Amino acid sequence: MIKQMNGSATWVRVFTMIVLGAALLFLATSIAQAQRKASEDDSSVIHDYRGVQLGMLAEEVRKKLGEPKDKGDEQDFYLFGETETAQIVYDKAHKVITISADFLTAATSIPTAKQVFGAEVVAKADGSCYKMVRFPKAGYWLSYNRTSGNSPLTTVTLQKIQ
Repeated sequence: MIKQMNGSATWVRVFTMIVLGAALLFLATSIAQAQRKASEDDSSVIHDYRGVQLGMLAEEVRKKLGEPKDKGDEQDFYLFGETETAQIVYDKAHKVITISADFLTAATSIPTAKQVFGAEVVAKADGSCYKMVRFPKAGYWLSYNRTSGNSPLTTVTLQKIQ
């Protein structure tokens, strides 16, 4: 009788471990699929800067943003007051391939990571933070970078994947 119970107890332990292992495998697979879907879904992120979007023609950009501080065939540099700048980079067809905006500490409308990605980004101990997400189906990547220190610089970049 004791031998039979020990065998039964062992079988229950083995069965429990198999069930727990299967549950953990299912959970890990579900998390990986959710993360993969989140990196492909760009519905919760910004798609433009001041109305400028990837793929726009240079003349459309200049109509939206006005005359750049520094104008060129390959890129324009804009200065919005003393606390915000933007670089718009063009391809050979004069279409926007990169939008990069910098915000100084004194700016009143510095975007947060939550505004950019739809979720918070964990800051490092020094206060800096960085996150980049690729959206292969949409054909671009988006990054958020905030430096450390008393006067951090925040940069948000949208770039076409080439």
